[in-house]
Amino acid sequence: MRSMENNHNHNHHQEGPSGEKNVRLAFFLNVFFALVEIAGSFLTNSVAIFSSALHDLGDSLSLGLAWYFQRLSGRQRDQQFSFGYARFSVLGALINSMVLLIGAVFIISKAVPRIIDPEPIHTQGMFWFALIGITLNGIAAWRLKKGDSVNEKVISLHLLEDVLGWAAVLTGSIVLMFRDVPGLDPILSILITIYILWNVFKNLKSALRIFLQGTPEKSVVADIEKQLLAINDVTGIHDLHLWSMDGLYHVLSVHITVARDMTLHETKKLKLAIRNRLDELGIQHTTVEIEQEDEVCALNDE
Repeated sequence: MRSMENNHNHNHHQEGPSGEKNVRLAFFLNVFFALVEIAGSFLTNSVAIFSSALHDLGDSLSLGLAWYFQRLSGRQRDQQFSFGYARFSVLGALINSMVLLIGAVFIISKAVPRIIDPEPIHTQGMFWFALIGITLNGIAAWRLKKGDSVNEKVISLHLLEDVLGWAAVLTGSIVLMFRDVPGLDPILSILITIYILWNVFKNLKSALRIFLQGTPEKSVVADIEKQLLAINDVTGIHDLHLWSMDGLYHVLSVHITVARDMTLHETKKLKLAIRNRLDELGIQHTTVEIEQEDEVCALNDE
């Protein structure tokens, strides 16, 4: 007996109007302030502010893509994208990571010569821009933290990183008001850039793993097999495939072998037990095929 079971739980977490409104607000705040920062970096001659400006421009791109994909996520799967549109968010992460990498290289190329040959900066202007940066990014992060969606919470953490970056600029400006440390501004910009690069590489690694359909990092195939083999009547597993659509929505397909003939009711009961166990392991979409031990399966490579 062969039976196919699909757990078509395609209801990816869809954010409501309030979530879209919060992301939209954060986007416009970030774009506005990034443009102000670029102007401010020239007025104060601060490479630290310029590095933060490029970071905020990268954040603006990320927020813009998040806003777009937040709206796009409401679309149902269709003939063109049978799994829906969740994978587009991964594409957005890859684009944003590349923008931040290019920006980081540019910032370092500007900062290193400043360490060797320091230039005067406007410390008071640097101080006030840091205060504004902490305030605006803090407001955006607070608004998004109040949201229910994963999307909002992830962006909120990203904006909190910006707050920490501006706190470093603020500290540097206060030090420069009282002490003459010519190379402090470019050193701060390099430290902020290194911190940004660390997070970019982490996100890029995760995004590439998803894009290349690797197994979710928190999921171990061997553990899943062990859990399924512990279910009554299951004697073997083969052709197990596990991947993630967007890092949150995981998909699994598997062939299950049983030792005896099973009635339709018993088959349904077994498939329900398998589906429940996979739900507990964080697998949202499952496709299970039941086969007898003596049945020849072309996909069984054991």
